[in-house]
Amino acid sequence: MSQIPSTALAEKAVNTIRMLAADGVQKANSGHPGMPMGAADMAFVLWTRHLRFDPSEPRWIDRDRFLLSAGHGSMLLYSLLHLAGFDVTLEDLKTFRQAGSRTPGHPEFGHTPGVEITSGPLGQGFANAVGMALGQAMLSARLGPGNPVEDHFVYAIVSDGDLMEGVAAEAASLAGHLKLGRLVFLYDDNEITIDGHTALAFAGEDVTRRFESYGWQVQGVDGRDREGIHRAIETAKGDLSRPSLIRVRTIIGYGAPNKQGKSSVHGAPLGEDELKAAKEFLGWPQEPRFLVPDDVRAFWAEVVAGKKAEHSAWKARADAWRAANPDAARLLDAHLNRTVPADLASKLLEGADASDATRKLSQGMIQKAAALVPSLVGGSADLAESNLTDIKGAGSVSAGALAARNVHYGIREHAMGSIANGLAYDGNHIPFVGTFFVFSDYMKPPVRIAALAGLQTIYVWTHDSIFLGEDGPTHQPVEHLTAARAIPNLHVVRPADGLETALAWAHALTRREGPTALVLTRQKVAKIERPVAFDPAKAQRGGYVIADPPGAKLTLVATGSELATAQGAAALLAAKGVAARLVSVPCLTCFEGQPEAVRREVIPAGQRVAVVEAGRGIEWWKLAGSDGLVIGIDGFGASAPEKSLAESYGFTPARVAERVQTWLAG
Repeated sequence: MSQIPSTALAEKAVNTIRMLAADGVQKANSGHPGMPMGAADMAFVLWTRHLRFDPSEPRWIDRDRFLLSAGHGSMLLYSLLHLAGFDVTLEDLKTFRQAGSRTPGHPEFGHTPGVEITSGPLGQGFANAVGMALGQAMLSARLGPGNPVEDHFVYAIVSDGDLMEGVAAEAASLAGHLKLGRLVFLYDDNEITIDGHTALAFAGEDVTRRFESYGWQVQGVDGRDREGIHRAIETAKGDLSRPSLIRVRTIIGYGAPNKQGKSSVHGAPLGEDELKAAKEFLGWPQEPRFLVPDDVRAFWAEVVAGKKAEHSAWKARADAWRAANPDAARLLDAHLNRTVPADLASKLLEGADASDATRKLSQGMIQKAAALVPSLVGGSADLAESNLTDIKGAGSVSAGALAARNVHYGIREHAMGSIANGLAYDGNHIPFVGTFFVFSDYMKPPVRIAALAGLQTIYVWTHDSIFLGEDGPTHQPVEHLTAARAIPNLHVVRPADGLETALAWAHALTRREGPTALVLTRQKVAKIERPVAFDPAKAQRGGYVIADPPGAKLTLVATGSELATAQGAAALLAAKGVAARLVSVPCLTCFEGQPEAVRREVIPAGQRVAVVEAGRGIEWWKLAGSDGLVIGIDGFGASAPEKSLAESYGFTPARVAERVQTWLAG
């Protein structure tokens, strides 16, 4: 549907967006007025004449997606949401950036109705949009022609800063390779960043030729030419063989006569004098603040009515499709609900009591899970053969095979994490991605955002310690467990054997509140001996007792490959008259979240605690206590066979038992 107001009404409507943003930033005395004021025309055209939405159902599955990758311009989005009838009130606009506000400084997914992603860290929204377009293409291909998700677009407003970030280059390259034609970006080409003109650092690059080389359609248009912007979007939508970038040449802070076009309007309020001057320049009333003229309000009501009618027509088509395609409809629902069998854990545990490299054990779990969870899709950063992350028989995603379930991200860890977040934001897939644990450094920004936004993204990080061996310290993660566990709401699970690996996958597939990292070994791990009455439910609490000999006043805690080492050390200590409880803590965050009674059941009060893990170990001191012992690694690894490293770094049963005895005697 296309709404075409008179030129005068359109100008008033666009200035309404500008002034709501400027008033909001001024009242907060904090924020970024320049981008919303400069980009108001393009946003108005997109939202009124192209974007499909229904404010009464913000998560309608075939809505068009709008992502503000340039999240610092959040007042642009909040103003649009208010005008378009979403549950964002004038009072919300007036409390921009205030404590408890529904309009935080940068958009936050799940916090404000109509906000599709958490954006602000530049480049992330760009890559999230690629993930959303990829998810739409993959799901539509699986469902077949005429399905209810086949015809929506993913739009984003991106900035100079987005395009400078390397993650945008990674994501754009993959989007072009996969020919994601339902991806349309409006590039706010205002040539200004915080430090000044983009000529300071960006003048040597031809953005048009760069994106054309990626396989994108590129157009250019003036930011005040609303009809030109409309035609450019129409042209972009008309070519579904490739993604589109529309370079919209804007003036940052347009309307503020003394600041427009300058870096001073990027990240600070206009100030009362300049706000007054802007209103004079635009012919806008000085009072009241946060004005929405009646005719503008009425125009937007007509726009929304048209959008809702479009949604109603879609519902009728979707109902007819469901009736004609019951099997495909069940598959769609399995995706929309991210359906997981109620007995998933027990199914994964069948035959899982094995010893091997945990990456190899994980490979088996992936095959089981893929058969049980239709929405599960995987991928890796060119390491599937090492991470063992392929869903066998599910094909490789390509421009001609979008119904496949394995995504080859190439050597693009940053984009991989951000694209996976795009898949997770939409809620139609459970994505997992793999790389070496040491290379998780390259994807920390999207991991952090996944945790902040509460996304169900799964990370398969293999080669988890110095025991990967001869590749040496450049590839041997040492501090990475500590760094990952420091991220709030990220569950880091380091399983010790087949049973724990099965339970780790069950946890990741059923946890909806945030991301889960599975940290896995390259090398084979020894079999863990458990009591006959082992209860998997207790293991799912994050920490549980493996052995509890009579008279034990010492608890040995370990994770991953060091659990077998600690079990061997406990046997050596027992032979010398020292009884030691053995506890596995595959997920420290999960264990710390248990009630105190559960934690005391696992590690009783009065026990001395020694922790064994081949990493920095800083986070374990809270559990070990000031009189405890943490056997970890203080430096980097070395290039040598794993058994040599275990001996030289003190991670053999004999060396651990020796350290514990010395500590107890001290």
